[in-house]
Amino acid sequence: MMAVPFRRTSKTRKNKRRTHYKLAVPGMTKCPECGELKLAHRVCKECGSYKGQEVISK
Repeated sequence: MMAVPFRRTSKTRKNKRRTHYKLAVPGMTKCPECGELKLAHRVCKECGSYKGQEVISK
């Protein structure tokens, strides 16, 4: 036999337990070359530059 909870878990109690399950927003920065938002420490998808240098030619 298994143990069964005496009372039902309320919605508030259940939601309090689940507050830590959330999506993290990635760190977005503005590209100094074209001004588009890009992920930090990554090559810009719009202009192909990284740290002021053109890495990917378009």
